[in-house]
Amino acid sequence: MAITLPDDLIVLERSAWAQIQAGTLTADTAAAVQARLTEVALELGENRYEVERALKGAVRHPEPAGVE
Repeated sequence: MAITLPDDLIVLERSAWAQIQAGTLTADTAAAVQARLTEVALELGENRYEVERALKGAVRHPEPAGVE
């Protein structure tokens, strides 16, 4: 079963990923992603690490358009 990620978490992770690539990631950005990630895992009743894996996959290795 696929984990459905909320848009706000994806936006946070995209921001963090852009900062990582630019070498400008701040502790505040990283903490915000981790805090929201933990909240989402609890809300979904999913393992936090599985939610993080799904999030990083969605942001860093997205499926090409039209592929499911």
